Amino acid sequence: MGKEVAALRKKFRILRDVLDERGRRVWAAAEATSLPRGGVSLVAQATGLSRSTIHAGIRELKAGRAKPLPAGRIRRAGGGRKPLTFHQPDLLKALEQLVEPLTRGDPESFLRWSAKSTRKLAEELQRQGYNIGERKVAALLHQMGYSLQANSKTLEGKQHPDRNAQFEYLNARTKSFLEQGLPVISVDTKKKELVGNYKNNGQEWQPQGEPQKTLVHDFPDKELGKIIPYGIYDVGRNQGWVSVGIDHDTAEFAVDSILAWWQHMGSKTYPDATRLMIMADGGGSNASRSRLWKASLQRLANLTGFELDVSHFPPGTSKWNKIEHRMFSFITQNWRATPLVSYQTIIQPISNTKTTAGLKIKAMLTRKTYPTGIEVTASEMAQLNLKPDAFHGDWNYSVSPQ
Repeated sequence: MGKEVAALRKKFRILRDVLDERGRRVWAAAEATSLPRGGVSLVAQATGLSRSTIHAGIRELKAGRAKPLPAGRIRRAGGGRKPLTFHQPDLLKALEQLVEPLTRGDPESFLRWSAKSTRKLAEELQRQGYNIGERKVAALLHQMGYSLQANSKTLEGKQHPDRNAQFEYLNARTKSFLEQGLPVISVDTKKKELVGNYKNNGQEWQPQGEPQKTLVHDFPDKELGKIIPYGIYDVGRNQGWVSVGIDHDTAEFAVDSILAWWQHMGSKTYPDATRLMIMADGGGSNASRSRLWKASLQRLANLTGFELDVSHFPPGTSKWNKIEHRMFSFITQNWRATPLVSYQTIIQPISNTKTTAGLKIKAMLTRKTYPTGIEVTASEMAQLNLKPDAFHGDWNYSVSPQ
């Protein structure tokens, strides 16, 4: 017995590094079946392979399944260890509840980020009875679209005392709209981009030693100028729209972009809707204090017949606008290392942006001009059909058709 084990061990050491998992399994099975009674135990002792692995190889040999597999595979479809989520189907839900924002565990929250370490998350899941380690937690978080946010990046200015209360108000409002099947959109302006043969951050595959050449200096082209992508993200349907402007980022441009989304996408998705919830940053073209923004929303309400329910993110929290993480980040990935030399090279990558979660985006170039400096008087504001909410009417309000 000792000599047989030593001989098998010597063979296995020679073959171990040149065989893949399946090859080692089938070889061990062939050796075990060629030996007299007790061959499986001898091979297991010599190789360190488990008896179940060797028996699996024997079953393959007997069933005639030890035939070549498609390139790149070591198991037949459906083979191998099942993922943790197969044996623990509630695992993802439990993890998601732990990394929700504000209330840190509120399962109804719709504004998400992760601020706990994977070690602490794994410990908490283990306490709840789940069998999982911190490395698997990290993999699941990436799979779910989360990223670990550093504390230094979470605030842009002085924290408003009602920040958490506003987030909770936003979450409750979002939940109510989605439960009724009503549209909820997150809107914002993406970073302006120069049009021309300028360097774009990131890397893509090119022949070695032949990188795409771009201009040394990023001086704006007088003819092409810059583009202004204004995005609309449909929270309930995971769909997006981008109006690519070439003039100015004004409140009228922002509202025209929302109207374009409704005409090209929203009206088909929500044919019976009578209300629309809009989540927006507190500054920029859709600023909570902008009179032109509210006057333009009145025009939108009149055109669509909608009651528009608007909620702004508190000061210093624009990083949590859902469109940033659910849409803009993927657009940036899709055109990385690609010089935006023309409007087509901007529109096409946006429209072709997709994710494994099913994100779909449409984009359109608008050449309309938007003058700056338009003022809305106090008397014009008084004529708007605008109703502030009881809670923070400066951040939350509705605009009804006149």
